[in-house]
Amino acid sequence: MTPATPQSVDAEISAIIAEHLSLEGPLLPLLHGLQEVFGHVPVAAHGPICAALNISKAELHGVLSFYHDFREAPAGRHVVKICRAEACQAMGGAALAESVLAKLGLDWHGTSRNGAVTIEPVYCLGLCACAPAVMVDDRVVGRADAAKLDALLAEAGA
Repeated sequence: MTPATPQSVDAEISAIIAEHLSLEGPLLPLLHGLQEVFGHVPVAAHGPICAALNISKAELHGVLSFYHDFREAPAGRHVVKICRAEACQAMGGAALAESVLAKLGLDWHGTSRNGAVTIEPVYCLGLCACAPAVMVDDRVVGRADAAKLDALLAEAGA
């Protein structure tokens, strides 16, 4: 696989922007398109997006920071989401999250040094009766505890 050059990245960004300009309300579909291709929304795309949509960088930043699924950097090979909603917090989710982040030496949205795991907050997985809940990639796990999460992290290579 040939490494991407800055010119090929710029061309890909321009193509994705052009592909979405005819849509009504193109910003969110455009951001999803960029993230699908690059694994994140590249900073190099911010200026061209703002110019194409006639929005300020502050407006773009507001959208990117409001929607938690948009990333500034590529995620690890596995994404572990820990529920931060009230039911999960009441059942020990906050302590579980703090423990995992401390163990891996990460902050929210951080990726392990080996690139295996990214830890993200999520605000309800719909398993309130089985709290606390986590999600590893597309697999939802209820009644998570330290031992269960340690096993999931080890399986993911963290």
